[in-house]
Amino acid sequence: MRAVNLLPRDDPNRRTKTNVPVVVGVAGAVLSTALLGMMYMSASGTVHDRQQQLDALRAELAVVPPPVQQSSAQAGLQEEQKARVTAVSTAMARRVAWDRVLREVTLVLPEDVWLQTLTANSPASPGSAAAPTASTSGVPTGFTLKGYTYSQDGVARVLSRLMLVPDLNDVQLSSSTVSLVGTQNIVQFTIAANVRAPLGATS
Repeated sequence: MRAVNLLPRDDPNRRTKTNVPVVVGVAGAVLSTALLGMMYMSASGTVHDRQQQLDALRAELAVVPPPVQQSSAQAGLQEEQKARVTAVSTAMARRVAWDRVLREVTLVLPEDVWLQTLTANSPASPGSAAAPTASTSGVPTGFTLKGYTYSQDGVARVLSRLMLVPDLNDVQLSSSTVSLVGTQNIVQFTIAANVRAPLGATS
């Protein structure tokens, strides 16, 4: 009787197909492990850099000197300085710009007029907190101008031009007298006005 082998034969193709999933699984596990390792190393390097920056900033902060406490003497000096600045600002606000007033007057005077005297008073003292007071008599007293011209028309021209000066108000003719000098009539006049108070003096 002939012997028969009942065991299945070894198939090489079948063995290869059986080992492929195992190899793929092992390779995937290795790649995942490598990727996790790289991510860990990158994160660890970032944390190390941030820690170094934090240490550097703490070292710089430690070098900065603490704020100096302000003494009572320094506080007193600051208060005194503020008071002086306020006083100077108040005085400047009450100051009349006389250079501007006189320049405006000289610009409007006609050529046929010459002055004898000019008297001007400030409407308010720079150091006074009181507002300027008007004259009780109704006659302007802050600005008085005396001069000469050749006719009454010249006096009227001076009067009308002085009314155009922004820093003067209540311009009035106080007197006008005609006199003969040689063969020429000369008119002596006096014009009074008030100087407008600065804006800071009227508050």
